[in-house]
Amino acid sequence: MKKDTVERIKDLIDKMRPFLINDGGDISFIEYKDNVVYVSLSGACKDCALIDYTLKDGIEEMIISEIPEVKAVVNVDNQ
Repeated sequence: MKKDTVERIKDLIDKMRPFLINDGGDISFIEYKDNVVYVSLSGACKDCALIDYTLKDGIEEMIISEIPEVKAVVNVDNQ
């Protein structure tokens, strides 16, 4: 049985978490709605000057490449 989109997103986030944790940060899945993934970046990521690069060039790029129906990834703590 094929995994649903939310499970696939959570799996990808779980694969990214060790890299963020290694740098003192973390990421949590919040929700998936209207082809947008909402996450919460915390720890060192929360106040990092490179948070937008991490989110767009790293996290978003990886998720969209694996799950094309996703159109964006948004950090709920940075809206």
